[in-house]
Amino acid sequence: MERKMRTMALEDAPLIRAHGRTGPSRSPLALFWTGSGIELVVTGTELWLEVEASFGSYEPWFSLLVNGAPVSRQMAQEGRRWVPVFRGMDPRTAKRVRFVKETQAMSGDPACALLLHGLRTDGELLPVPERARRIEFVGDSITSGEGAVGAQAEEDWIPMWFSALDSYGWRTAEALDADCRILSQSGWGVLSGWDNDPRSRMPAVYEQTCGLLGGERNAALGALEPHDFGSWQPDAVVVNLGTNDSGAFRSPQWTCAETGQTFKQRLKDDGSFHEEDLQAFEAAAEQFLGRLRACNPQAWIVWAYGMLGIEMMPSLYRAVDAHARRTGDRRVAVFQLPAMTARTQGARQHPGAEAHRQAAEALAEHLRGLLHER
Repeated sequence: MERKMRTMALEDAPLIRAHGRTGPSRSPLALFWTGSGIELVVTGTELWLEVEASFGSYEPWFSLLVNGAPVSRQMAQEGRRWVPVFRGMDPRTAKRVRFVKETQAMSGDPACALLLHGLRTDGELLPVPERARRIEFVGDSITSGEGAVGAQAEEDWIPMWFSALDSYGWRTAEALDADCRILSQSGWGVLSGWDNDPRSRMPAVYEQTCGLLGGERNAALGALEPHDFGSWQPDAVVVNLGTNDSGAFRSPQWTCAETGQTFKQRLKDDGSFHEEDLQAFEAAAEQFLGRLRACNPQAWIVWAYGMLGIEMMPSLYRAVDAHARRTGDRRVAVFQLPAMTARTQGARQHPGAEAHRQAAEALAEHLRGLLHER
């Protein structure tokens, strides 16, 4: 029997669940961060999604999952078009489908956008089952999954080497039956980016929907609006920052082209970190912990670090201890992630999929203890 296809806008499909920090509109739904997307349960033989993409330098990539298994990973084509998810499946069975943005928000490309408009199917939508937990991840290129796909020899800085699905954050959430949100940006840190640019600080944009994006279109889509923390409260916030702050000590001084302002994390003559600059990093980390606690009053806050070196670990312990002593906060911890090895290295000298798997396994076990899961 021929089944009739019907088309509906996302705003007319309340059973579809949006994932990630997004703007207020579902017409269209803007996917800013890595790991963001939609999830739906649908019967029928066929499903298509209406996807729109734009970009200048860095195109977005996305993956499609059916019943938890990845079935497609592709570069988004510029423009607005229908993307097939499945065809010819048993019309009576319910399929749990996810559309996942694989690439991070591209702060260097204000034209980059990935939007979802609607769906076309011959089936019926059903409620999406709730997961047991919610976890938020805040980090840099490691959390963005940079290098998680691709050969070790790859050095081009292109979106193809990014993967949300292979990242430790996504894998940790899957292990704990958790919805996750991932806020991450390559090269960014706590006090400055890897190049000493003090504007590349994740704490500075944390309270916006996606404050690191530029351009009029991203602003119109709601990227710069204050985030409504009451709309989604996590059980745990995992912070993986510090790797780029460590790198800044060995990078040249940053100079602002407009004002001439300079900034530099300094090394002493013996190669050790300058104490004043280390203290500035620790103060920034402690301040960020206070902001995280204010925004997420009931969550465990875990500073997870170590996949690409542990130089900042003593400073992170001091920052967490200082925050706990000052506020009495006892739901904050430091966790050392397993280090990448020569065998588990991926593209661009970053952790590969196996390194992320090992990190997720260790982190999930740690969080399971904190969240009293058995």
